[in-house]
Amino acid sequence: MTSSDLLEYCMSKPGADQSVDNQWNANQIKVGEVMFAMVNDIQGRPAISLKTSPEVADRLRAKYAQIVPGEHLNKAHWNTIFLEGDLPDSQFYYMIDSSYQLVVSGLPEDVRHGLGV
Repeated sequence: MTSSDLLEYCMSKPGADQSVDNQWNANQIKVGEVMFAMVNDIQGRPAISLKTSPEVADRLRAKYAQIVPGEHLNKAHWNTIFLEGDLPDSQFYYMIDSSYQLVVSGLPEDVRHGLGV
């Protein structure tokens, strides 16, 4: 899995919009003005940060060594996943889908309707 692959998958989501955060040199992907993913390098290692529930965050961190509390983000609600390691591609896609759905579910109804989701 590469940063480009993950960025492309995130951008395929309805309403996804990309911006660059110069402070963290990161690609932020938002829906309805709310971030659901951030792709960047952390200490020279390619990574993606994704929103999740605190319960799921803890479970994933316990199961996979390359999943750690979100770098530069609320550590209860964000995981940073380093791309090297043995995490299956399907797990990356599942976590991106979950992050997107979590953010979309919190958007106002008219925004969700406008996205067609």
